Amino acid sequence: MKKKLKNIIFTGGGSGGHVIPGLSIIAELKRRDSNYNFIYIGGKKSIESQIVPSKVNLYLPISTGKLRRYLSVENFKDMFRIFKGLFDSLGILIKYSSKETVIFSTGGFVSVPVVIASWLTRKQVFIHEQTTRMGLANKICSYFAKKVFVSFEESLQFVSHNAIYSGYPVRSECFDSTIRHQKFGHFDLTNLDAPLLFITGGGNGSKLVNDKVKGELDNLKKDFVIIHQVGKDFEEEYRKFNDERYYASAFVGEEMIDLFKSAKVVLSRAGAGTVCELMALKKASIYVPLKIAQKNEQYHNAMAANRACGSIVLTEDEFKTCDLVSVIRDFSQVNSGDKGFEGVKDGLSFLADQIEQAIQ
Repeated sequence: MKKKLKNIIFTGGGSGGHVIPGLSIIAELKRRDSNYNFIYIGGKKSIESQIVPSKVNLYLPISTGKLRRYLSVENFKDMFRIFKGLFDSLGILIKYSSKETVIFSTGGFVSVPVVIASWLTRKQVFIHEQTTRMGLANKICSYFAKKVFVSFEESLQFVSHNAIYSGYPVRSECFDSTIRHQKFGHFDLTNLDAPLLFITGGGNGSKLVNDKVKGELDNLKKDFVIIHQVGKDFEEEYRKFNDERYYASAFVGEEMIDLFKSAKVVLSRAGAGTVCELMALKKASIYVPLKIAQKNEQYHNAMAANRACGSIVLTEDEFKTCDLVSVIRDFSQVNSGDKGFEGVKDGLSFLADQIEQAIQ
């Protein structure tokens, strides 16, 4: 007799930072057991709607709106969207969940109606906060959750109840030395004629980072082979600089871990996923935190890496005026890469364990 599949419902979105952790956990649970049915509730026209459907059994879109901390006419419009999303979520839960179903949320505005609907229907709700400082959506959701998992131990002080230090669900590839994607652009990552400098300004790129690198590009190429994730809006401008020492790419997908592994130096923004994966790889890096990030969260993420493994943290103002060539050159010479982020390795397995225990 065929074993009945157990539904596990995930939600979270609005940015890759909210989506990737959930997908990492789904991949781990798939590896362990084929008797799970993964359902993902996300936005209709969102990043999760583009990358999640092929990774799960069923992707279900709902209406959603943004939560703002300031007065705006859009707040009233979005309240109606969120309210509709609540009814969308209730309908999905009534149809696809049972008493044992776990709802796992990784944050973002789309998660709020799903979590509230789960609480109303008395489902088990787990949420995970990726950054050192909890965002507004997860702050709201934490009051309806059975368990609130955090990536950084210091985040425990910001959660009122039910908080558990789990670590970040780092992708399993971080703990495998294999370079899965050996080719990127016109470079062979296993056969470079100079140390690799990998630069990323986040999923959309960073004009600040791009402009600074462009001004120093000729000098940087004397010491490094450079792969530069510039963002879609800047691709045309930077592709003209491509040569035997430089490659500009609009976007980096599954190759990201391999670029992290291959790089002598990583220059990056400080999103939680990037920071935790580099720490798991024992890769001290140079971070330029996004100044306007909520609660200055990227700065606090980067400082966690500074304390754990000696990463350099440059504010945007410091970055604008620094001698970038000297900073990178000096860092590459002293960086031994012999420290890692204690505990992050267990984040993925720990969270998967928690879900499996809850649905037994």
